Amino acid sequence: MASTKPVNVLEICHVSPSSTSPESSTELYLPLIFSDIFNLKFPPVQGIFFYKLTELTPTFFNSVILPRVKHSLSLTLSHFRPLAGNLTWPANSIKPVIAYNTPDDGIKLTVAESSADFDHLCSEVHDAIESHHYVPNVSISDTIASILAIQITLFPNKGFCIGHTTNHAVLDGLSASFFMNAWARICRQLVDEKMEIPSLLPEELTPFFNRTVVQDPEGLDMWYLNFWLGVKIPGSDDNTRSLKPFPFPETPPNLVRTTFELSREDIQQLRETVKSQLDNFGSKEETNQTKPIYLSTYVLVYAYTLVCMLEAKGLNSNDKIKILITVDCRPRLNPPLPKNYIGNCVSSFDVVVEGEDLMKENGVAYVAKRLTEMIKGLENRSVFEGAKERLPYNDWEPDIRQVRAAGTNRFGMYGADFGWGKPSNVEVTTIDRLDAFSIMESKDESGGVEVGLVLKEHEMKLFGSLFASGLRM
Repeated sequence: MASTKPVNVLEICHVSPSSTSPESSTELYLPLIFSDIFNLKFPPVQGIFFYKLTELTPTFFNSVILPRVKHSLSLTLSHFRPLAGNLTWPANSIKPVIAYNTPDDGIKLTVAESSADFDHLCSEVHDAIESHHYVPNVSISDTIASILAIQITLFPNKGFCIGHTTNHAVLDGLSASFFMNAWARICRQLVDEKMEIPSLLPEELTPFFNRTVVQDPEGLDMWYLNFWLGVKIPGSDDNTRSLKPFPFPETPPNLVRTTFELSREDIQQLRETVKSQLDNFGSKEETNQTKPIYLSTYVLVYAYTLVCMLEAKGLNSNDKIKILITVDCRPRLNPPLPKNYIGNCVSSFDVVVEGEDLMKENGVAYVAKRLTEMIKGLENRSVFEGAKERLPYNDWEPDIRQVRAAGTNRFGMYGADFGWGKPSNVEVTTIDRLDAFSIMESKDESGGVEVGLVLKEHEMKLFGSLFASGLRM
């Protein structure tokens, strides 16, 4: 059993952007676009990067690692200054805005030490609630909300971890990964090159914050904002202009967390199996008239994990499952936004399937086909088509089970090397509050994928058996 209090908080400090005085004394405002407001009331997203250093002493941590992490964070925030501000809702603004460029800019950094077993948390099945000790809280009230908070925790003679909590209305997963990789690069420069002032970030890591290029011909920003104003947020005193998100559901104490891996060979074998099963869908005539569909690694992993997870949790033939996919809207806007656009630029699309179709021998192929068709259908479709029907929050479908994947194998999470090696594990902590699993690239192999999962203990054992046996077919 985990210790009731394995973490001792050593320090809580405020880290400001390295340029102590803003470029001007005028407070600046960054507007929210429609996709930011779509996610306005969703709870913050939390994740943890684990770094293994078996000879890490408290002295080295406090004299070398911590100062460099703090200094590089300050330098990074000078490039990402809006993230050092706050989400606010000024009286003269019809929409919330990000306010920044003030002497108060900065983020909360928590420094802690843990007596817990690092290897147990990093690579073994463990109680999901144990991870909550290593992610910080963000300050959110009706009128002002923090954008980002960081916690760094020392595990003496084992390593350290960096936990982050991000405001979902301001950052999507790609933006959060982008920030972590930029921060890691600047810190790595301090460590490897002994640089007092690191060079400018390379073009691929230089953030783009310009909102003026985003077109919203349908007025989705106000459409989604008016929707949220009609939804009562528990605990909010002033729902009409409140920035408070829906509260996190409590994580049940009987859930466990672990990571499963699919090698490049596993994925290729899965691709061949699914392709052979897809040949049996429809008649020969229909098959001959249809071009072979491209099965992406993401779709294959999503479909395989989904079917194994639902079977482990007890799938019934009459169940209805809504499978949600988060789609990056950056390349789908006109004009398209660059990959280094920092904000929340995603939209959610879904497909509803029947439990009986997933329980068949070709259930994985069926899901992969449905997901591929949905994604293919988005290629020539405007982001705004049907956007008003894709409501941010829907609690009136009690008979439909919603399942989603967090992340993708293209975020590059394991590139966040702060100078002491790449992460030994990265987790998306908040999947324990949703019917969800995480997908990211493998830390060990190009082309491999890791799946993070949170289930009841007996479900996890069954999932592991199904996951392994399906790859031996």
